[in-house]
Amino acid sequence: MIKGIVFDMDGLMFDTERLVAKGWAFAGQQMGLDITEAMAFKTLGLNAADTNRVLMNELGKAFDLSATRKIRVDYVTSYIESNGIPVKTGLFELLDYLRLNHYKITVATSTERERAQYYFNKAGISNYFNQIVCGDMIERGKPEPDIYLRACELIGLSPNECLALEDSPMGILSAYKAGMKPVMIPDLLQPDEALNSLLYAKLPTLLDVIELLSIQNKKE
Repeated sequence: MIKGIVFDMDGLMFDTERLVAKGWAFAGQQMGLDITEAMAFKTLGLNAADTNRVLMNELGKAFDLSATRKIRVDYVTSYIESNGIPVKTGLFELLDYLRLNHYKITVATSTERERAQYYFNKAGISNYFNQIVCGDMIERGKPEPDIYLRACELIGLSPNECLALEDSPMGILSAYKAGMKPVMIPDLLQPDEALNSLLYAKLPTLLDVIELLSIQNKKE
């Protein structure tokens, strides 16, 4: 029986992965670095430390990571302050459905807590989540299972009682290793055959999670 739902954030709740990729490209231009879209895609689902390692490895040279990241963060913040946080289809409807039907919910995001809270405040959904697990709260990030294991512990459920809603391969691997039911709602990357074999379900939007849960409840 599914009793809990654990959300990823970027690319799943908010359409921010494209924005972040553009931010990295802009930061690269400002710093004289060739940060391509392909490089940015390799960081999807990773925490800050692992993202830094990917970029250092891809660029093959030392550079001021802190300054480059700040330019990227400022780029994204400027966009959100001007345009609002881009919310994925079905987020509000799903959150209302889960609350109405008494599911336990939380978030497991590789993003730092301060940034995640900023996004939640901008979207007006902070009241749905009492506690969340962020990338700066654990030692090993995705694709290791630690963040999802912590999230399940937080809501007092076994991993096999929870869906993990993810858009990235790294996140799916993390949830699968944790023993959860991984549901992929692809954003920038589609699952390959190997990743497909790990999925509990693959859905077009967050709205479709409501139908998935409704069907599952009817079977019980």
